[in-house]
Formats: sequence, structure tokens, C-alpha cells
Amino acid sequence: MNQHKYNYGVIGNCSYLALIDTHANVGWMCLPRFDSSFIFGTLLDKEKGGRFSVTPEKEGYTSTQSYIYNTNVLETIFESEDGTYKVIDFAPRFRQYEREYKPLMFFRKIVPIKGTPRIKVSCHPRGNYGETIPNKVFGSSHIRYEGLDAQVRLTTNIALSYIDNEQAFVLNETKYLALTWGIPLEGSLGSTAEKFLNETIKYWQNWVKSTSTEKFHQEAVIRSALTLKLHSYQDTGAIIAAATTSLPESLGSTRNWDYRFCWMRDAHYTLKALNDLSHFHVLEEYAAFIENIALNEQGRYHPLYPITLDRVPVEKILPLEGYMGEKPVRIGNQAYEHIQNDVYGQVLVTLLPLLIDKRLLVKDKSNMLGVVCHALDMIEQTMDEPDNGLWEFRGMSQKHSYTFLFHWAGSHAALKVAKIHNDKEMEEKAKRLIDESAKMIEACYDEERGVYTQAIGSPNLDASLLQLINMGYLDPKSERAKQHLKVLEDALRTPTGLFYRYKHEDDFGEPESTFLICAFWYVEALARMDRVKEAIEIFENLIKNANHLGLLSEDVNEKTGSQWGNFPQLYSHVGLINAAFTISKKLDRSIFLEDTL
Repeated sequence: MNQHKYNYGVIGNCSYLALIDTHANVGWMCLPRFDSSFIFGTLLDKEKGGRFSVTPEKEGYTSTQSYIYNTNVLETIFESEDGTYKVIDFAPRFRQYEREYKPLMFFRKIVPIKGTPRIKVSCHPRGNYGETIPNKVFGSSHIRYEGLDAQVRLTTNIALSYIDNEQAFVLNETKYLALTWGIPLEGSLGSTAEKFLNETIKYWQNWVKSTSTEKFHQEAVIRSALTLKLHSYQDTGAIIAAATTSLPESLGSTRNWDYRFCWMRDAHYTLKALNDLSHFHVLEEYAAFIENIALNEQGRYHPLYPITLDRVPVEKILPLEGYMGEKPVRIGNQAYEHIQNDVYGQVLVTLLPLLIDKRLLVKDKSNMLGVVCHALDMIEQTMDEPDNGLWEFRGMSQKHSYTFLFHWAGSHAALKVAKIHNDKEMEEKAKRLIDESAKMIEACYDEERGVYTQAIGSPNLDASLLQLINMGYLDPKSERAKQHLKVLEDALRTPTGLFYRYKHEDDFGEPESTFLICAFWYVEALARMDRVKEAIEIFENLIKNANHLGLLSEDVNEKTGSQWGNFPQLYSHVGLINAAFTISKKLDRSIFLEDTL
């Protein structure tokens, strides 16, 4: 099998996201929000997905793609026998009137560079996941696409007949395309596009300047930070797991899931990354979203939530071709209905910074104290209850070690809150639950092999058990931690340092691809155990699994190095950031010790 990489870049402005391939075709764009139907979706169906492309007239061209330095503005350069040109794609985002301006607008700037390139522009939006084909109405300098959920308008200085007929023309001056959802473009096309482009570039470059990074693989951390930001839905503060749905974990696996939702478990890892990056504003917005969920839920929490809390993500299958013909194509996610009891500890760990970090501005903490009490109660109630676990097994409930780990971590977080607020009752309960959850974790220990297993009574191993080291349950320098890691390495690690989630069969058979976040957890564990040289070597192997723009997928095939799963996968980028910071802290300590000796 040849190596497979996603040949897409991602752009966005925290209102919407788009994936654009190396042929300057918009393969994926959902409007008006991340979890809406696609308006362009050739990623999942070449026919029903519509099209929005700017390509040379003739085949045989070459193209290269890159981001304008430290931005989410994408540039694709085409070279053909006729000449050379570039397409600059961006979603406007900048400060205006003391707020972030982030309209549902998509701009394309087409610039001739050399020769007389002949190009074709194609624009065919779709609605209702490809079922709705809009009517075209022509204005003096725009095409309106009517029959969708809102007015879609393409404003341009290209002859409309060229676009309508997909007729090639000579690119002898800069051309602009502005696609709008709802409110049309106001003002002149060229000057507005140039102003928005310059302001958007400036916005992202200033955002990067305010990002705390270490020198260790700074470029990869910056790209990951920019990608993380794009996946935040500013209206509510939610952060989605990925922009896409139904990109398969491996060929023929049917592991095709919709990731356009906010997972509670991701909150812990994402907030840690945001804290290290010093992006407290995004952190506060995200924590507010989690807090809003917690305040609204009287009993159980769901493992995942829609980005505006107003839409239950019912899972269903669509009649679409699928990526590379891989079916099914799903929207919604049945994991919403699962019992995953690790969420209560995750809420506690997530809210902890808002309650104890003096840098974060939270005026009224009384509501959150109620949330802490409720989450602690839920830990107590679910301590002995089997659940579906973090890997969201659909046909199996167990008493998972990872769930108990978050019971333990969440109870520790509640203990810190109790001490700060002098709440003796909460303090005593938290202490008791710390002890109880530790006993449950120990019940997962396999004395013969010297390893903690996936669940009580199960011999299976999985990569989430690396977190026993990273979250401080096991002392990284202890013999028990060393033996535990050795057994996990022997069972789940590949020669290049990639890691399988697990190797045992689940509802869909045995997993074929490795899971990138697990490999970054492994790097963290190595660094914490002072195996820093190995951690660096594996980290550098892992980032080679990015595509041409430094973007990571969810899964990697160990044999081919191919990217699989939803893309870009935020979990993988968050894992990269957290691993890089863990290594950096170890390197800084080493330098300090060398300087003082």
C-alpha cells in the first residue's frame, strides 16, 4: 500500500472551518457552524459534494501549498506550461470595534506571477449533505445561490459567464472571490478583500507573538496552537475534536465517526495545552462552556456535547460515497448516549484553574462550588459502576482503570478547592474518594506481569494506562512505574514509537492503525521518567507523520506511515503541545543543573 497523506490545509475564523486541497478545491466547508451540513463536501462525495476550485486549464501542472508565516492564511502556487499563479485563501478574523470580527465569509485572492496562466473557476455549493442543489440567480457582479438555509452569494471581478460555464480565461490581473453566507459583502470587492487579508495576517501573527512557547520544536508547537485555535467555536467557547466526519481509521474498518462535537475528556488535555501556551482567554471561554454544561446537568453528564447545547447529536448514516469509497458516512455520534464515568473527574480537573489560578478572572465562584460538589457526588455514586470507557466500546461495559484514575484526579482537585474555601465536609469526602479510587486502580494491577490492566478482572492492556505515570498516580522514578511502562511498551509500542490504543478485539475487530495521542502520551511518560533522549527521538519521529503543512491526523498506519481518521485531529495536536512542553521543562532543568555545577 502506498503512503496516504491528507493533502489538505485548514483555514477558519472560529465561526467556521474549511479544508482546501493542493488543487485549490474546497473539499470541506460546513456553514453556518462546525456541525452544520457541508456546503462543499467533495471530501466525502465527488458528485454530491459540489465544488469550489481554481485550477489551471490543462492537466500536467504542479502545485505547492504553504501557510503565510505564523498565520492560518493558506497559499497554493500553481505552475503550468502557460504560467504561474497563486491562490490565497482565508477566513477574515481581526479586532474591530473592540471585538473579534469573524464573519461567515470566505475570500480567495488569485494572483498572476509569471507568464499568461489560463485558469478555470468552478463554484457549485450544496445543501442538506448534498441533497439540495440551489438555483443560481445572476447579479451585476455576483451569483446568488438560492434554496439553501440562508442566501449564499459569490461576489467576484471575474466574468460571471466564465464561472457559470467553467470556461478557461487568461489570468492577467489579480482576481477576487468572496463567498458569503447570509449577510452579503458590503463595500468594494478588491479594497475590502485586501484590507481583510492584511488585517487577518496581522491578527494571526500577533496571536502567535502572544503565545508562550519553548525553543524545542517551536514551529510544530506554533502550527499546533494555530490549529487548536481554529477548532474553538467562539460563540459558546466549545472546542471540537475535529472539523470532519467519517474519515476512516483504516481501510474497510467502518470506524468512521463524526468528531464535530466537544468531548468532556478532551477538556483536561486541551486546557493544559492552553495554559502552557498562555492563551487564557480561550481557556476561560472553554472552561465557561464546560461550566455551563455542568450547571445545566442535574444528574449524569454526557461524554460529548454539541457546540451550542441545543442539538442532540443523534447518529445516522447518510447516502454518500464516503472518503475513498469508505462507508458508512455518519453524522451525529451515538457515544452521546454512553455511560463514561471519567467525565466527573474531568469536570473537576477542568474547573480547578478557574477556582485557584489568580491569573484567571472569575468574579462569582459560588456556582462553580456547587458544580464541584455535584461532580464529587457523582464520583461517589459511580465508583463501583461499569462504564463504556474512554475508547467508547459500544458492546462492552467494564470497571475501567482510566475511569478510576480520573475519579482519583478529580477528587484531588476537589480537595484543593475544599482547602482553599475551608469546606471541611467537602475535604473529608474528597479524601475518602481519593482512597477509594486508589483501591479500585490497585484492583486493576496484575502482580504477575507488574502492570495495570484496562479494567478490573481484564487481562487487556491499553495506552490510556500511560496516564497513570503522566498524571502522577505512579511516581515516574519508582520501580513499579518502570515495570508498568516496560510491559506497555512490549505490548503496544511499534519500532518507531507509535502506540496502539489496544490490540484486543472490540466491536469492530482488532484495530489496525496506531493512535497519535497515545504516542505523545508515551513521549510524556519517557520525559517524566528522565528518559529524555528517547523522548526527543520519538517526538521527532512522530512529527514526521504530519502532512505537507504540519497537520496531524487521528491515526497512523505503522507499516506505511499513512494518515487515517478525522483530520486535522485536535487531540493529536494537543498531545504534541503537551509532550513538547514536558520535554522542554526537562531540558530547561538539565541546563539549569549544568549551569549550577
